[in-house]
Amino acid sequence: MEIKLSEERLKIIVSEVQSHFSKEYDDPIGELKAEMLVEFFINKLGPKIYNQAIDDANAFIHDKLIDLDSILYVAE
Repeated sequence: MEIKLSEERLKIIVSEVQSHFSKEYDDPIGELKAEMLVEFFINKLGPKIYNQAIDDANAFIHDKLIDLDSILYVAE
């Protein structure tokens, strides 16, 4: 699975990474290095985070369907 960010979103994230390194580590990094770091984390963590989000959404929907089941049916 390939996770592709829009150019605008990638630029925003790269800028945030640069700002973080500058503030937290007092070590400014260039745009290319920040972009490579973002791409690395997207490739390594993106699918795991995506799958966790799908699992969480599935559990949420499952719980709501169980609630709906009790609302719709009337005791005979």
